[in-house]
Amino acid sequence: MTEMTGIDGKLPSGKIVIIASRYNEGICDSLVRGSVDTLTRAGFAQDDLEILRVPGAWELVMVAANALDRKEVLGVVTLGCVIKGETTHDEHINRSVSDAIMQLGVQTRKPIGFGLLTCNTLEQALQRSGGTVGNKGDEAAGAVVELLRLGEKLKT
Repeated sequence: MTEMTGIDGKLPSGKIVIIASRYNEGICDSLVRGSVDTLTRAGFAQDDLEILRVPGAWELVMVAANALDRKEVLGVVTLGCVIKGETTHDEHINRSVSDAIMQLGVQTRKPIGFGLLTCNTLEQALQRSGGTVGNKGDEAAGAVVELLRLGEKLKT
């Protein structure tokens, strides 16, 4: 029986694009910092990273699709924060964006780190963007790194 992971191993050469919402800017900035830290610790140079800002979570998908079309782009990290309000608007945004990002990954066969916070309160968002629950930007970037390493192992 063979078992492989991408916890360690070689990374391919290319660019990682971090796409971050400007909505809930402070939270998203923290998610970006977490992603950049993880990617540079993994071995990507600053020149290998590109940060693109979009108005909100809804726009993450289109920009991710455009980035993934570029040959030099190995994968993307999508970051945003939707906090529940008085209506069900958040549910529609979260479900649509989540489904579309998953479909992009399947279609392009390139890793997409999912760092869209879907929180009920501002406090929950703060705790997930560098607080007591960790930094989901870090986790999303880590998932991309792991999938890229696993992909390299599967080539050999």
